[in-house]
Amino acid sequence: MPAPAASLPADLPPGRTIPASTEVVVIGGGVAGVATAYYLARSGVPVVLCEKGRIAGEQSSRNWGWIRKQGRDLAEMPLMIEAMRCWQEIVPELDEDIGFTTGGVTYLAETEADMRRHEAWLEGAREFQLDSRMLSPAEADAMLGRTDRRFLGALHTPSDARAEPAKAVPAIARAAGRLGAVVLERTAVRSLDREGGRVAGVVTEHGRIACRSVVLAGGVWSRPFLENLGLALPQLGVRSSVQRTSPAPRTSESTFGGVSASIRPRQDGGFTIARSGAARFDIIPAAFTHFRAFTPTLLAQWRILKLRFGRPFFDALGQRRWRDDQMSPFEAVRVMDPEPDHALLDDVMRAAKALYPNLADARPVERWAGLIDVTPDEVPALGPVAAVPGLYLATGLSGHGFGIGPGVGYAMAQMVRGEPTVVDLSALRFSRFQEPGGAVAAKPA
Repeated sequence: MPAPAASLPADLPPGRTIPASTEVVVIGGGVAGVATAYYLARSGVPVVLCEKGRIAGEQSSRNWGWIRKQGRDLAEMPLMIEAMRCWQEIVPELDEDIGFTTGGVTYLAETEADMRRHEAWLEGAREFQLDSRMLSPAEADAMLGRTDRRFLGALHTPSDARAEPAKAVPAIARAAGRLGAVVLERTAVRSLDREGGRVAGVVTEHGRIACRSVVLAGGVWSRPFLENLGLALPQLGVRSSVQRTSPAPRTSESTFGGVSASIRPRQDGGFTIARSGAARFDIIPAAFTHFRAFTPTLLAQWRILKLRFGRPFFDALGQRRWRDDQMSPFEAVRVMDPEPDHALLDDVMRAAKALYPNLADARPVERWAGLIDVTPDEVPALGPVAAVPGLYLATGLSGHGFGIGPGVGYAMAQMVRGEPTVVDLSALRFSRFQEPGGAVAAKPA
């Protein structure tokens, strides 16, 4: 899967230099940052994207590859509907096949509690006029090639899709480059340059870039970046482990979600397999600052949560300050490459074979982990940072950012240009965390 973290120091590729100035600098080469740069460039706005390591080196290539409306928080739904339109618009512009397939998403129901949860979501989502519907036990069995009525039913959305994350995000970055965006890998932004409190540029490890606006789309790195500016962001990272299998037969083109194992058909003929709500949380200094706000959500939403006191990335994601002329944490860890939880993945593989008969002869051939940037209410933080005019935030995508990423980029590009956003983003505003009651309560499990 992704390459190990790069060592320091890093140089720009031969022949590359950083521009002296631009209109907008985007920090972070994940799906949100890349899509923002793409849409800014497409509208003719000069933009430079700075990525400390490599494009999609972290969670944006390590996620499950689902592009779904189904099961999504209703606060995100308008933007996700727009994101689906963006995917359909972007895919023909790319220079390669990214495995984009409209195969649907299906959530299986093994218990009455599963059925109630799916039916409640479907009822709440009716205002969006989706094609989601409940399947009968016979329909659910048929999709999986079963005849034993293992499931009470399923929630199914035929128009949902999937793609290969490790291909999709770099391909969008290349498309942004063809539109005029300057995409710089191995270029960490250490801090902001401000004049009169307002953004006047960024200070990178290779020098200053003057600009009028900055979009911070740094994933788990957004919090330490803001802390170095004296700003608080309630965002923590949880470690999620994933695996892919050898090629196996398909009974359906749908992606399937089950409590014990979820699977996505892959372009290479295998499946991506993981377990929803199974994560490891490494205790770092920021945890003691924000953990109270997160405790209800972590207990309610993450069915298997392992807490660990550990050294991995402790210093990089810890709470410390640095000057513009000092090495930053973003240079210390170019690519976050945590170790997967092999015991968990062994159990997930066993569960997957029990749920999905087509996986009987499949074997795991690759495993990886990534850090998910989670907010207390598990929806993104998007919008301007009032304390620093010219600074915009696009972070906290909370484990479902790949699918919605192009919609985030489209809306952020509109926002930076001073235009009304395609949908109302007030429910996702960054400022909600500074408002009374900003430590958001957990949603029902």
